[in-house]
Amino acid sequence: MDIYAEAMEDIVFKPTGTDGIQHWNEVIGASVAFRRNLHRQPELPWQEENTAASIRASLDNLGISWRECAGTGTVATLAPKAVGRHIGLRADIDALPIREANKHDWVSTRDGCMHACGHDGHSAALMSTAAWLKAHEDKLPGPVTLLFQPAEEGGHGAKKMIEDGALKGIDAIFGWHNWPAIPFGKAVCPDGAVMAGNGTFRITLQGSGGHASQPENTRDPVLAASAVTMALQQIIARRVTPQNAAVVSVTSIEAPSGETVIPDTARLAGSIRIADPTDRARIDGMIEEIAKAQAKAYGVEATVEIFPRYDATINHASEAGQMRAAIAEDLGNDWHFNDLPVPIMASEDFSYYLKEIPGAFALIGADDGNGHHEPCHSPRYDFNDRLLPIVTRIYARLAGAPLPEQSTAQQD
Repeated sequence: MDIYAEAMEDIVFKPTGTDGIQHWNEVIGASVAFRRNLHRQPELPWQEENTAASIRASLDNLGISWRECAGTGTVATLAPKAVGRHIGLRADIDALPIREANKHDWVSTRDGCMHACGHDGHSAALMSTAAWLKAHEDKLPGPVTLLFQPAEEGGHGAKKMIEDGALKGIDAIFGWHNWPAIPFGKAVCPDGAVMAGNGTFRITLQGSGGHASQPENTRDPVLAASAVTMALQQIIARRVTPQNAAVVSVTSIEAPSGETVIPDTARLAGSIRIADPTDRARIDGMIEEIAKAQAKAYGVEATVEIFPRYDATINHASEAGQMRAAIAEDLGNDWHFNDLPVPIMASEDFSYYLKEIPGAFALIGADDGNGHHEPCHSPRYDFNDRLLPIVTRIYARLAGAPLPEQSTAQQD
């Protein structure tokens, strides 16, 4: 109860007014304030206790019933008795272990933890959607379930939400991610893959160390690690068709020793990105094959560990078309950003939902020339609050809710 009471002090979702533009402006203003409060109190995956308390207290304040899901997750349904298609709208709520380098008024108050991917903004957009839909609940053609999901950043939060029944009764689901590499006012939402699948690997090379002046008496794991690193590059260059986007990156080499000492052990680590799910097993197999063959050539032994993470985020064509139509109503007919090839090679656990039910995921541009170009996961990243009214309108259109005529104007 203490956490809940503390969160209540930060609740800003108390918009009043009519169903028209006055109420809309109050909802968006509350959304901006809510986003900045979340930014001040970031929490890592599966630790989002205060964040969950703020979300739940806000839903209470709006008169929306909710249930706990997957621990720190929250699920709420509007118009549960409506007879039309039941849609789900999702936001992620967790932060990253990054020390913020910004100076704005809403900077993180928790050293070494930061909303560096915009999940605070995603949550705020879903909360403003909740406020607007609640005011028009009797006009919704079908039920709308709101999913505030924990642990997207590598924690498989979507999987846990599904296991805890978050998708029960939902016919289609929609989500989005802000994207600083796309200009503000542009977006992408393709049929098929929009974001890649990913995985990581670790390779341990066990040799026999010794004096640097007598390498002939050693089995040098450092030399083997260099060879393995170079050889792994042939996977993408020579063994994967150019039509299938994929990446294998060695991101870490560790072989600590003294300047005159050849160590016993070297370790490699890296990342795998795939657009086509059928490439995963083949690329995993090639990493193991190449690492062990190269190790043998240098007289050392290789142990390969591969850790699948998320599958590719693959849109369903019908739902992607519906989301594109909602985006076009807001951003205009030239909204599509042609200069960003898709799928992008970042990954999203929204992929879990799209493997279970139809749905679509969009990347919506954040770069407005006012400092919102810093990439996600940068200590200088900051969410663009101008996205909040845009996404609230997109979500409201997908839900079939009315919008005030004047709300189509851009708002900061």
